[in-house]
Amino acid sequence: MSAEELRRVASESFGWERLRDEQLRAMEALMAGRDALAVLPTGAGKSAIYQVPAPLLPGPTIVVSPLLALQQDQISSLTARNHEDLVAVRLSSAEGKTEREEALESLRKGDAEFVFLTPEQFSDPARVAQIKALKPSLVAVDEAHCVSAWGHDFRPDYLQLGQFIRELGRPPIVALTATASPPVREDIIDRLGLRDPEVVVMGLDRPNLYLESVHCADEEIRYRRLVSRIQESEMPGIVYAPTRRATEELAERLSQEGLKAVAYHGGMSAGDRERAHEAFLADEVPIMVATTAFGMGIDKPNIRWVNHVSLPDSPDSYLQEIGRAGRDGQPAHVLLLHRTEDTGLRKFFSNVSVDKEEVASLAALLRSAKEPLTRGELEEQTGLGERRLGQLLGLLEEVGGARMLHGGKVKAPRWAPAPAKAAELVEAQAERQQTVSRSRLDMMRNFAETQQCRGRTLLAYFGEHLEGTCEHCDNCTDGSAAEGLAAADEAPFPIHAEVRHGEWGKGVVLSYAGEQMTVLFEQVGYKTLSVPVVKEHRLLRKV
Repeated sequence: MSAEELRRVASESFGWERLRDEQLRAMEALMAGRDALAVLPTGAGKSAIYQVPAPLLPGPTIVVSPLLALQQDQISSLTARNHEDLVAVRLSSAEGKTEREEALESLRKGDAEFVFLTPEQFSDPARVAQIKALKPSLVAVDEAHCVSAWGHDFRPDYLQLGQFIRELGRPPIVALTATASPPVREDIIDRLGLRDPEVVVMGLDRPNLYLESVHCADEEIRYRRLVSRIQESEMPGIVYAPTRRATEELAERLSQEGLKAVAYHGGMSAGDRERAHEAFLADEVPIMVATTAFGMGIDKPNIRWVNHVSLPDSPDSYLQEIGRAGRDGQPAHVLLLHRTEDTGLRKFFSNVSVDKEEVASLAALLRSAKEPLTRGELEEQTGLGERRLGQLLGLLEEVGGARMLHGGKVKAPRWAPAPAKAAELVEAQAERQQTVSRSRLDMMRNFAETQQCRGRTLLAYFGEHLEGTCEHCDNCTDGSAAEGLAAADEAPFPIHAEVRHGEWGKGVVLSYAGEQMTVLFEQVGYKTLSVPVVKEHRLLRKV
């Protein structure tokens, strides 16, 4: 009966006459008390996966989301339904004490079904106790890729979610994201402690987005190409730039060209960012020039184009950013203007340095402490800044040298490695992360430079195999993509086959394009190999 009930709620409460098969599979898992991981493209109805089952479950639903603006959009959407079973409240720094008490009371009385929280709220033991007393029946983790160091928007605060959910009595968890490559999915499952989850991955191809990539010899050529493209494009649109300074300079130059633009980056005050955001949403400013800080929660349906003036750091970031175009289902254009020099800039940003003495001192402090320490206490005793401390604690947690507790406290696990050993393990883990980050950058560069089908190349990174060519990219349009399409019977291994390389270890075959194959290796990340060379020298063997 769960499927019938789910369809009834979807129809009566939300006005949705049908549910996608992927949505229904995840919903039914939650109704059966199982966990679920859903990777669905923008606009495919991720929120519905927790919203529809929620009224059918006995307790309130906890929704963890990283941005207050994103939470407000979802609350407004639920409120607009004007249904007593869909009342949503929020507990955050944006509400006063009285508002928070009223929200908690409405949850206790059963008058509210959803409560939205940011991960930072779990650092307060009193807040954890209040949520636990509500006996929640479901926890939805939105933008779940934030929990993964391999993802494009890693946030250390997400690391404590698994512990927090266990303290709640371990209700079913649904993790939701629009972009998660295979290693990110594995990380989400591991970090959140998902138990035998129903994993739902919906096709990420966006046929209404026309993909184009152009190599530019110098900055002036890149700028003139950008201006020319904007002048011939329908508004509004987004330009993604690599640095804060670049966004401001580019917004000013475009404005001088008569193209009204505003900059947006993380270094601006909250008020300035909010004003820029609101002006763009209201179509008062047609062009947003932004860093990746202009990201999650941008739900503007009529964005007609997204142009990049630098190579993104990974296909993860790229897919998320171009996903803001054409949400209304109408045709949209995405253009990547790249230079060879972009790779060096991205490698500089991805560099992670580890001082073994620094790590050993931090590990020793955790081991010697009689009681768990707060982040503030650790900052004071180590002299490390907030960002650096968070980075090292994340690495220590990955190698078993630290454990995050509720209230934002940290302790050394009982079987933590000795400080010197922990420092060695952290150094190795940081090197592995950097290796994988650079392999992701290599994949991004491969996408930018390929003469093969771009849609096929992009989807391969996410473990999806596209039959034929996408027919919505520049290489498909000029015919070069069809020329390079490999015959399936020439492939040495099936798609998704597990293979082993003598030096790089175990991996999974993701795709073929022309005479190239893409393999994701556990230790060294993504590699593009020559099929004839693999065959001739027997570089891979099936596991």
